[in-house]
Amino acid sequence: MTEKTESNLGPRVLLKLLREVMAKTLGAQERLDEIVSHIASSMTAEVCSVYALRSDNVLELFATEGLNSSAVHEAILNVGQGLVGTIAATAKTLNLENAKNHPAFAFIPETGEEKYKSFLGVPILRSGRAIGVLVVQNMVERLYHEVEIEALETTAMVLAELIAAGQLEGLDKKGTGLDLTRAIKLSGSSLADGIGIGQVVLHQPRVVVTNLFNEDEVYEKQRLDEALGNIRISIDDMLGHDNVAREGEHRDVLEAYRMFANDRGWVRRMKDAIVNGLTAEAAVEKVQSDNRARMMRQSDPYMRERLHDFDDLAYRLLRELVGKDGESDKEPPANCIVVARNMGAAELLDYNGPSLRGLILEEGSPSSHVVIVARALGIPVIGQTVEAVSLAESGNRIIVDGQEGVIYIRPTDDTLTSYREKVALLEKRQEVYAKLRDEPAVSKDGQTVELLMNAGLLMDLPNIEITGADGIGLFRTELQFMVASRFPRPGEQETLYRDVLDGAGDKPVTFRTLDIGGDKVLPYLRSEQEENPALGWRAVRLSLDRPGLIKSQVRALLRAAGNRDLRLMIPMVTETREIYKVREIIDGEIELLKKFDHAIPNTLNLGTMIEVPALLFQLDELMEAVDFVSVGSNDLFQFMAASDRGNARIARRFDPLSRSFLRVLHKIIVAGKEYNTPVTLCGELASRPISALALFGLGYRSVSMTSAAIGPVKATLLETNISVLEKKLLAEIAKPAGGQTIREFLIDFADANAIPY
Repeated sequence: MTEKTESNLGPRVLLKLLREVMAKTLGAQERLDEIVSHIASSMTAEVCSVYALRSDNVLELFATEGLNSSAVHEAILNVGQGLVGTIAATAKTLNLENAKNHPAFAFIPETGEEKYKSFLGVPILRSGRAIGVLVVQNMVERLYHEVEIEALETTAMVLAELIAAGQLEGLDKKGTGLDLTRAIKLSGSSLADGIGIGQVVLHQPRVVVTNLFNEDEVYEKQRLDEALGNIRISIDDMLGHDNVAREGEHRDVLEAYRMFANDRGWVRRMKDAIVNGLTAEAAVEKVQSDNRARMMRQSDPYMRERLHDFDDLAYRLLRELVGKDGESDKEPPANCIVVARNMGAAELLDYNGPSLRGLILEEGSPSSHVVIVARALGIPVIGQTVEAVSLAESGNRIIVDGQEGVIYIRPTDDTLTSYREKVALLEKRQEVYAKLRDEPAVSKDGQTVELLMNAGLLMDLPNIEITGADGIGLFRTELQFMVASRFPRPGEQETLYRDVLDGAGDKPVTFRTLDIGGDKVLPYLRSEQEENPALGWRAVRLSLDRPGLIKSQVRALLRAAGNRDLRLMIPMVTETREIYKVREIIDGEIELLKKFDHAIPNTLNLGTMIEVPALLFQLDELMEAVDFVSVGSNDLFQFMAASDRGNARIARRFDPLSRSFLRVLHKIIVAGKEYNTPVTLCGELASRPISALALFGLGYRSVSMTSAAIGPVKATLLETNISVLEKKLLAEIAKPAGGQTIREFLIDFADANAIPY
C-alpha cells in the first residue's frame, strides 16, 4: 500500500479531482460529501472526515467517508478535546501511527472509529487560525508520508475558502453559524473616548484569492518569480532613497523586508505549493497561513513581530500577483470603523470624514500620530487589540467602546441593542451640553474659568462655535507636518496659520511651535534612532540645533498674524536660557519683516510649556522670562512618575490625581500668581470632569482640553462651589498618603454636592 500511495498520490492529482467537484452544480452538503470521498480514494484511506468550527467554539462533524454516516452533524468535540480538538486548539498537524496511544485521544461512540489506528489530521486555516479540521484514518498502523501530509494540507486550504465564502453556512445542526460568524469581544487600550457602531473597513483589505488551481506549473512559477523580483526592486529603491535614514526604525523594517523577500526557505515553500497544484497567489496565501499558525504559538515578542513583517510582505506579494483589490477602491460605508495593524495620520484623513465612526489598531499608543488626528476628528480609538485584523472581516458589524477599552466583532443582537441605547443616552447628554454652549463658564460661587480647546487641524475650528470654547489654548502646529508627504512650504504654513486666526475670530489662539522629533518622526526628515525618544532630540532641542526649522515657522506665524495679536508657546523647555534663545530668533525675524515693510503682530506674547520636571526648580526665573505658561500635564506626569504613557502595561499604574502630582500643580499656580504670570493647563487632566474638578480646587482658572470635553467640564463647573472645594482639597493633599485617595475624595465631594461628572 505504501508503494501505491507514494507512486499514485500527489497533491496535484487530488487538486485536479477537487477542481472538477468545484465546477459542478451541487448543494453544499453534496459537494462536501464528494470532496471527502475523493480524498479518501486518492489517499487510499478508509476514512476521511471534515470537522467545522461553529460559532459556539464547538467542532461538528460535517462530512465523512468511512465513519457512520448517522454521526454527520451529530458528533461534536470541544476545542482542545480529543485529537481533533487538539489540532483545532494548536493549529498543528498530527500524524499518528496508533491514535489510541496519544494522551489526547477521546473515543466518540457514534462515529464507529474504534477500529481505525493510524491518524492524520491537519488544521483548516484562515489567517493562521484553525476554523476546522480535516482527518484521514486507516485500520493498519502506519505513519503517513510527507507527500500525503502536503496533499491533505493543500486540500484543507480549498476547504478554508469554502468556509470563508459562506458555502457551508446553514449546515450546522445548532443553527448558530460557523466560527467566522462568531461574536468576539476583544480588550485593548482606550486611546480616545466615545462609542462607535458600524461596519468593518480593513485598512488593507484582504486580497481575495479566487483562482486556486493552476493549469501550468512553469507559468505560475514564472509569475511568482516576477512578482518577487518587483517586490525586491521596490524595497531596494526605498532603502536607497534619500528620505530613508541611514539608521533608525524605518530602515530596520525595510531591511527586514529585504531579508524575508530573499529568504530561500520561504520562496521554496511557495514553489512547492505551486508544484502541488496551486496558483502563485494561492501558494502565497497557503504558506503565509501556515507561517501565521506556527508563529502565533510563539511567546517570544520578537518572533511575533516578525509575523507582522511576513504578513506585510505577503500582502504586498499578493497585491503584486493579482493587482489592486477592488474592495479598496470602494467608497466606505455610511458608518465605517477602520481596522488596521497601524497606519499613518494622513491615511486616516483619506477616509470620508462624516462616515468615519471609529478606529481600531493592533498597535497604537496615546501619542502616536494617527491617534492624535483621530482625537481631532472626535472618533473613539482602541489600540493594542491583538489579532483584530485577522478576526474581523470586511463588512462585519462592529462596536468600538472607547470608554471601556473593548471592541465587539459581529456583536449579538442583545449587545447591539444595549450599545444603541448607550449611544442614544450619550446623544441626549450632548443635547444638554449643547444648551450650555452660550452659558458663561462661571462656578456656583461666581468664579470664572476660561475653558479653551486643543486643536491642530483646520477641521477643528468649527468646534469653537459648536462648543462655545473661549478660544484655542493649544494649537499643535506639528500636525500639519505629520499629515504631509513633504516639508510644508513657508507659504503653506502661513496660509494655515492665517486661516486659523480667521476661524477663531476675536478669540485667542495659542500656537505651539514645532514639537517634532523623538517619537514624532517625519518620514521626510532625517532622524536617528533613540533608546528613549520621549526624552530625546525633540521640540525646542531640535529647533535650536536646526534653526532653519523654527525660523521658517516663526516667519510664517509673524506674517499670518500681521496687525493682530500673536501668542507663541515653546514645548519641552528644560532651561530658561532656551527661552531667551528662541526670543532672539523671533526678534531677528521681526526685524527682517520690518526691513521689507511686512506687517507684524500688534502684540506678541511668548510662553512656554512646563513639561520637564527641571523647570519646577526654576519657577522664579521662568515666570519672569515669559508672558504666560502652560502646564503640559501629560508629559509632566509621565516624566515625574517615570511611566511611559505609551506602554500599555504601566500606563494606568500611577494616578495623576495622586497627592504628589497635585502638590506640584499647586506649586506652579502659586508661582504664577506671585509673579502675575497667567497659567493654563493642557492635557487629559483638563478633559475629564472629575480631574478638572481637582484643577479648579488647586486654583487653575484657565484649562485647555479636547473640544468634546468642554460641555461635560462646563456642566461640572456650573454646579461647583470652588471656594469650598479649594479649602477641602488643599487640606486633603497636604495629608500623607494612605487611606482615601484624592480620586475617591473628589468623587465623594461631587456626589455629596450633586455635581455631575
